[in-house]
Amino acid sequence: MTTTVRQETSDKVDLWLRMYRQMVAIRQFETEVNELYTRALMPGLAHLYIGEEAVAVGVCSALERTDYITSTHRGHGHCLAKGASPDRMFAELLGKEAGYCKGKGGSMHIADPATGNLGANAIVGGSAGIATGAAFAAQRLGNGRVSVCFFGEGALGQGVLYEVMNLAQLFKLPVIYVCENNLYNEYTHYSETTAGEIVARPAAFDIESVTIDGQNVRVVNEFAQILVDRARRGAGPAFLLCNTYRYHGHHVGDINREYYRSKQEEQIWKSERDPIVNFGKVLIEQKIADQEALDGIQKEIEAQMKQAVAFAISAPYPDVDEVEEDVYA
Repeated sequence: MTTTVRQETSDKVDLWLRMYRQMVAIRQFETEVNELYTRALMPGLAHLYIGEEAVAVGVCSALERTDYITSTHRGHGHCLAKGASPDRMFAELLGKEAGYCKGKGGSMHIADPATGNLGANAIVGGSAGIATGAAFAAQRLGNGRVSVCFFGEGALGQGVLYEVMNLAQLFKLPVIYVCENNLYNEYTHYSETTAGEIVARPAAFDIESVTIDGQNVRVVNEFAQILVDRARRGAGPAFLLCNTYRYHGHHVGDINREYYRSKQEEQIWKSERDPIVNFGKVLIEQKIADQEALDGIQKEIEAQMKQAVAFAISAPYPDVDEVEEDVYA
């Protein structure tokens, strides 16, 4: 009994430290992305995941490497949490050959089948069918895999989401629909675009639904584990509503946001509900780490991200002869 308790404690410590590191890595990655944009080194725009790190990390930490995810236009955090390499991620953002899509996908279309990442999608709600199809395939093949579909609350206005939820429940597919409600559909508060209660929608299909604090990585991971295990047992789909917040604008160019949300609101979320700061306090209180150790993690990851950026900047662009390769339209 004592050995079992010790093992459980050790497993929890390892998991919590790993989740903390992943959240710090995502935030530092996105900080570097913003820097690349402001230095005019990155073509196009990116949608930063800063503030929402606990959702991607908490959910993906409940998955196996072979499980599937689909992502969104704000997908860097999902990709990294599922196991993507920062250097290849940066290379993709800069249009380099070493990127996951050979520089042709960019920020909103990164995919990594080796880690079960079936791809980010610039179309709002566009990956719902992909995730559900992957769950259908997993069920037919009997391989025990689970599929997770990440999407923002804006996708609740897309009909495809309801079509696939209906099929998922009818066939009892192993898929988890993770709604990241960061309050804003681009520049509009979701209350102005979404009628009724969000969880009433999956409830219409009799889909198991849970609403949680998306800023608490421990809570996210706990409920993700429950729903993933449930899906893996063949009990069918689930809907996980994670209430969260994006610190930055809709994209890196959305700097002056006061016309649709106040600086006071942003400051409250940053100062009181930051997922990394608050989890760090828990690690210190539980004597899992001290401030020196957390500072060390921060510095180590900052150095890793700088190296990854340097790799991407120095990497070559694809040869012009490859312009028609891997292109389907």
